[in-house]
Amino acid sequence: MAEGEGIENHAVTLQPQIKYNMENRRINLAVVFGSRSVEHEVSVVTALQILENADKEKYNLIPLYIDKLGKWHTGQALLDIQNYKDPQELLAKVAEGYLYDSKINTNSPVPFVKTSEKIDVVFPAVHGTFGEDGTIQGLLEMSGIPYVGAGVTGSAVGMDKVLQKDILRQNGIPVPDYQLLLREDWEKTRKIKVKFPAVVKPANLGSSVAVTKVRNQKELEMAIDLAAQFDRRIIIEECLENVIEINCSVLGYKTLEASVCEQPVKSTDLLSYEDKYLKGSKTKGMASLSRLIPAPIPTALTKKIQETAKKVFRILDASGVARIDFFVDVKKNKIWVCEINTLPGSISFYLWEKSGYPFPKLVDKLVELAYERFNDRKKTQYSFSSNLLQTLGKGAKGTKN
Repeated sequence: MAEGEGIENHAVTLQPQIKYNMENRRINLAVVFGSRSVEHEVSVVTALQILENADKEKYNLIPLYIDKLGKWHTGQALLDIQNYKDPQELLAKVAEGYLYDSKINTNSPVPFVKTSEKIDVVFPAVHGTFGEDGTIQGLLEMSGIPYVGAGVTGSAVGMDKVLQKDILRQNGIPVPDYQLLLREDWEKTRKIKVKFPAVVKPANLGSSVAVTKVRNQKELEMAIDLAAQFDRRIIIEECLENVIEINCSVLGYKTLEASVCEQPVKSTDLLSYEDKYLKGSKTKGMASLSRLIPAPIPTALTKKIQETAKKVFRILDASGVARIDFFVDVKKNKIWVCEINTLPGSISFYLWEKSGYPFPKLVDKLVELAYERFNDRKKTQYSFSSNLLQTLGKGAKGTKN
C-alpha cells in the first residue's frame, strides 16, 4: 500500500488559551519527534519513553513524527518501536499529520479532514537540528501554544557550543579553552594553530557525533574535515587532563531544582555515541548508559556542581528540564562546564527518579512548567499602537509622489 493510501488523513488544530487543569478532562499532549537530524533515532527512543510513561488517565497522547525528509505523520503505529525497523512500511501505516487544520490552506496535500484533535500542549522530543535548536520552538511561539522546555533563545544558544561558552565565560562560569573555526576559512587555508591534545566538534550537534580527540596535525585535519561535514561552525576545545565527567540535571522555570549527580562510565577517552546508546538495552536511550548514581564525589563538590548547574540553566534562559555536563578535577576541587543539553536524552528521567520524580511525575511537572512559562509570556506586550501607516504617503520613504 502506498504511503497514506486508504488511511484517513489527520490534521491537528491548536488551542492556545486552555488553562492547565487535569481535573476537568484529559489534556491533549502532542509529542513531536524524529526530524532531519543526525539524532533522529535517539529522538524516537526519547519520544516513545515519554509516550509510554505519561499517565494515560491525565493525557490523550498524540504522536507527531517527522521523518528524515521533513514530512509529518501521526498514528498509533508510531507507538511501537519495532515498527521503526522498516521506515517505509511504518509510513504506509500512518497518516499525514499537521500542526494546522488543512482547511486553512486550500493547497494542502490533505484532501479532506474528517477528524481533528486540538492540541493543548506540545512536548518537543526532537534532539539536535530542526528541533532542539529553537526551530520548532519558534513555530510554537508563533502559533501561541504551550510547549515543554526552553524557548527560542535558550534552545538556540544551548545548541551552539561556541555561543554558550562565550556567554558562560562572560558570566564567570569556568569552561575549557576553545576557539571557533569556520568551514570556509578552513577550506581556504587549511591552517590553524592548536595545542595538543584537543577535541574537535561541530558547534551545533549532539550525541557525540563527529567528536574527535586529536593528538597531532594529521589527526586534527581529519577531525576538522569530519566535523565540517556536519556544521559550518567548528569548535576546537582544550582537552583537559586528569578529569572525570559529571552530569547534573536541572528542573524548573522560575524556581529551580538540581538532581543528584551522575558519573558516566566511558569505554574510550571520550564518551561516544556507542557508549550512550548502543550498550545495554537498545530501547532505553541514555538510560542504558553505564553510570554511577550518585556520583562518587565529595558532598561539598556535589553541591558546588548543583549550584553551578542552576546558574548555567538561568544564564542561558533554559526552562523545563536540562542536563549540564561538567569536567571535574576531584583532587583540585575544580570544575568546568562542558555543555548544556536543553533536551537531554530520555529527559534525564534516570536522574530524577533518584531525586523524587518517577517518570510519570516528571512528565506532569514538565507539562505544568510549560503552562507556567506560557502564562508568564502572556503578560508581555508584543504589539504597539501607532499611526505611522496613516501618516505615510505613496512613496517608499513616506513622501508623496
